[in-house]
Amino acid sequence: MTESLSPARLVCGSRVLDLSRPHVMGILNVTPDSFSDGGRFAEREAALRHAEAMAVAGATLIDVGGESTRPGARAVSPTEELERVAPIVEMIARELDVVVSVDTSTPAVIRECARLGAGLINDVRSLQRDGALDAAADAGLPVCLMHMRGEPGDMQRDPRYDDVVEEVCSFLEQRMGACAAAGIPLDRIVLDPGFGFAKTLNHNLVLFRRMEVLHRLGRPLLVGVSRKSMIGAVLGRPVDERLYGSLALAALAVGKGAQIVRVHDVAETVDVVRMIAAVQAAQ
Repeated sequence: MTESLSPARLVCGSRVLDLSRPHVMGILNVTPDSFSDGGRFAEREAALRHAEAMAVAGATLIDVGGESTRPGARAVSPTEELERVAPIVEMIARELDVVVSVDTSTPAVIRECARLGAGLINDVRSLQRDGALDAAADAGLPVCLMHMRGEPGDMQRDPRYDDVVEEVCSFLEQRMGACAAAGIPLDRIVLDPGFGFAKTLNHNLVLFRRMEVLHRLGRPLLVGVSRKSMIGAVLGRPVDERLYGSLALAALAVGKGAQIVRVHDVAETVDVVRMIAAVQAAQ
């Protein structure tokens, strides 16, 4: 199994993640149109209950999203996104012993959620929206930079690469440089290869097979493949029958050195991660 070269801790606001072991990030979409669980957790109490259940099951991070990034998703206004996300972030940060991650690209949401207790900014657009770099720098929180081309509405229109792995690496390296120029130090950066974002099935499979290449960038890796279409395409399964494929990829990701796996099915993934950790720790 691959050893990661990235640092062993990540300071997330008032909490510290020990990256010498892998972590499970539970997904909490407070949107009406996410591809897997859209609308289920839009009510605040239901969202808090689900977050609590994921924490009890072993999630050390909860990723709260108020704007769907599925292929073809509609954009939402900053006000609408903030109204969806801010109360949930505040409740989870107050009630649960987890790192609250905010899945957002919006400067106003970054700033307000940092004030309310968020510990990580998870941006599928890698802080490319106007004002996002400054907002993240001011927030003082770690940021997860993800590879994507275009926007969710058009990202799957014939994506092409000469070498998908090298081009993903190059993009992430460039965004790390932009962060450094904006005052975001290297030790606050996490990287996400962006499975399912502006990539064909073969791009995703090749990128996954060669994921170890990304360790040369020297930062922790976050991998999110839970229930995604690449699993459906390979196994011929609808979105609600992709658990086993998701667990297989979670295991592979951890074996390839990913420190954070972002998932819907927390309890099952935690069992996988714990079993791998037990084998790796055996003397």
